[in-house]
Amino acid sequence: MKVAQPRLGKNGTIFLLIALGAFPPLTIDLYLPALPQMTETFATTQSKVNLTLAAYMIAFAIGILFWGPLSERTGRRPLLFVTLALYIVSSILSALAPQIEHLIGFRIIQGFAGGGVAVVGTTIVKDLFDGRERERVMAMMMSLGIIAPMVAPVLGAFLLKIASWHMMFVALAVFASIVFILVVFYQETLAEKSTGPLYQSWVRLGVVVLNPKFAYLLVIFAAAPMCLLSFLGIAAYVYVDGFGLSEQAFSFIFAFNAACATLGPILYLRLSRKVKVETIVQGCFGLITLSGFVMLLIGSMSPWLFAFVAALNTVAVIVLRVPGANLLLDQQTRDTGSAAALIQFSATILGAIGIQIVSARPGNLIQSYGCLLIVIGAICGLLWLLVRNKRFVAENVTKPIEGR
Repeated sequence: MKVAQPRLGKNGTIFLLIALGAFPPLTIDLYLPALPQMTETFATTQSKVNLTLAAYMIAFAIGILFWGPLSERTGRRPLLFVTLALYIVSSILSALAPQIEHLIGFRIIQGFAGGGVAVVGTTIVKDLFDGRERERVMAMMMSLGIIAPMVAPVLGAFLLKIASWHMMFVALAVFASIVFILVVFYQETLAEKSTGPLYQSWVRLGVVVLNPKFAYLLVIFAAAPMCLLSFLGIAAYVYVDGFGLSEQAFSFIFAFNAACATLGPILYLRLSRKVKVETIVQGCFGLITLSGFVMLLIGSMSPWLFAFVAALNTVAVIVLRVPGANLLLDQQTRDTGSAAALIQFSATILGAIGIQIVSARPGNLIQSYGCLLIVIGAICGLLWLLVRNKRFVAENVTKPIEGR
């Protein structure tokens, strides 16, 4: 590590980073089993309940843009305290929401705070690690962090049995409180704070996005998560309303998808010892496209066939996260907070759009999902094919991993 963490140590620091990275999946996946029940409880539509997802994701994306550049001026530690406190309060308010409109409003606050927690976690990774070491740490974080979406729906279904959906937001507040305590032991990792006017913190976003190499790669790697996040938005309705599964059965079959996702980072690290990273990325986009066609053909036949095809897509998207994030961060020698903010903002906002696109036809969720996979996989695969041999890509993805 480039900055020592005497109180947390390396293992404690990585555990903190995993916890910070777990906020987005926990905040989304924990209450997925309750979406159909919430539709009945609030006497509203699927589309309006899905706004609690989309509103969170949009606010999360905006929060990323706000907090990420600001962390270059204030440091990482103070922002973690502020955003975690705001997250805890908004989670409690969400648990007390009497109407769907109130819940949507509190989820916006929760998303805004959660965006800060997540983006600061990413900037800390860049502060502490370089090159292949950073790639290995990111892969390990993703592998362990995927435990969150595995456990979240199972825990959510359990909470539905003993309480109601309100208790899920109480659980999120408790989790954030534990992370808040961990941050007390974290030592600031930002080596040099920005000293310019406050507004320049956000001006740097424009500087980063005008980097043509960064912008081109951002389009490719930010679009791919649409294929995963749109699945999260429709999964409960497909399994519970479409296939007639119970909330408990949904949580277990959803956990199967998350378990497959844990293979992504491990698979990437092993493949990258023998296969060029450029080829791995191309293969992942090909697999996403293929998953779309298979989804259209057999996805509606049974919940397990749907789960199997969705799992293939999930593995491909997760594999792409490691080289994608590492390659994008390598395009910036400074403005780490702004770069991390733009990476997560773009993926999140496109994911929210993906949810709304797929949910627009409630009677054809599986077909809409399959079409989205085909379009995203084909377009991103073509864009990658055009750039994979360019110097700014090749010089950053073909370096050997230690021990190869």
